Amino acid sequence: MGSAVNVALPRIGEEFGMNAITLGWVATSYILAAAIGLVPLGRLADMRGRKRVFTWGVVVFTLGAIASALAVSTATLIAARVVQGLGGAMMFGTGTAILTSVYPPQLRGHALGINVASVYLGLSLGPTLGGLLTQAFGWRSVFWACVPLGVAVIALVVWKLEGEWFEARGERFDIAGTVLYVLALLCLMYGFTLIPAVSGGVLVGVGLVGLAGFVLLERRSRSPVLDVSLFSGNQVFALSNVAALVNYSATYAVGFLLSLYLQYARGLDARATGFVLVAGPAMQAAVSPFAGRLSDKMEPRIVASVGMGLTVVGLVAFAFLGNLTPVGMIVAGQVLVGAGFGLFSSPNVSAIMGCVERRCYGIAAGTVATMRMVGQMFSMGIAMLLLALFVGRVQITPHQHAGLLPAMRVAFVVFATLCLGGVFASLARGKLHGAVKVERQAKLDARS
Repeated sequence: MGSAVNVALPRIGEEFGMNAITLGWVATSYILAAAIGLVPLGRLADMRGRKRVFTWGVVVFTLGAIASALAVSTATLIAARVVQGLGGAMMFGTGTAILTSVYPPQLRGHALGINVASVYLGLSLGPTLGGLLTQAFGWRSVFWACVPLGVAVIALVVWKLEGEWFEARGERFDIAGTVLYVLALLCLMYGFTLIPAVSGGVLVGVGLVGLAGFVLLERRSRSPVLDVSLFSGNQVFALSNVAALVNYSATYAVGFLLSLYLQYARGLDARATGFVLVAGPAMQAAVSPFAGRLSDKMEPRIVASVGMGLTVVGLVAFAFLGNLTPVGMIVAGQVLVGAGFGLFSSPNVSAIMGCVERRCYGIAAGTVATMRMVGQMFSMGIAMLLLALFVGRVQITPHQHAGLLPAMRVAFVVFATLCLGGVFASLARGKLHGAVKVERQAKLDARS
């Protein structure tokens, strides 16, 4: 869905007459809704059942796809994408937790590697199928294609997924903390997309103050929506989440920017653009299972840090894009970024899920997914800010894209710098396997 929509964006913009900034909101509104809902819905899943929340998430996501396909204006399309984002949050905050619940620690990295590879397989199919559908049937077909898939997933869950998982059953849901968290994150992320306007800076400040108040409130709560002690008392958990935030901030907007570049600056149609953009996600899908197995045998931080280093190299290469850059070099850059991301993602998720108690699996899965979504939001925010500065709030056309290339080059420099900083956060997180062995020995000693 995400990668296919990126390819369809120019067609959507043409139909509704959107400028570059509004066009970015078709992708950003989905991310914003998902990011806001992940932690509260992950907590709700720990209390009421992860399978139940996951199933309803697929239902809401599918209804959002139908509403997107039927949209008649910019406002209705963005509203439908918000609905899709909430459905996505219900899935993202529970799927990883369910996998972690049913696989033992020694197989967790392998299982999560297959899961991540499945995600990237979808991302790799997205540009190609999205381009073909958009070219042949229009952009609405991208959303209609999700409907039978959603129905199939619901049927499979009801038919095949046995059991239920809710280790935090009976605990109280923190309504006050949830409201403060949602409002603070909304102000922070929405405000970031408005910068450099004064209102954007004000909203970011309000959001930061709200998050500080949220932390204080959660420290005193007996049943917090987010156990903030996971960050203060667990170095592996804290720095792994920071690494995830940085990595997604540095990589998510790459597909969005390359889609605009290929279609506006290079004159490719949606189908050809889809074929070019498939290289990165395909490499991610190929590398992720290998990275997951590798992280079961050696420290996840080493594997993840090497991956981030490869991503830095790919992003630096994109900073030199021009009107005559060979398509082969664009594909090579995507291969580097894709391989790096594949090496990073599953070991990093394995480290996060492996350093918390079972009763916190939903929260942990929701937190890492929130880092992913907030990172994606910041990535799009950086891209939209630079488009606003270099292109302006005008509709991009094949004949009016003079500011696109300078905006892209600056964006890729910023992304490469962010990712380089993330390498150090990833390396500093400490050892995981040693901690797991100590925990197992302590349990054996206690039994003895």
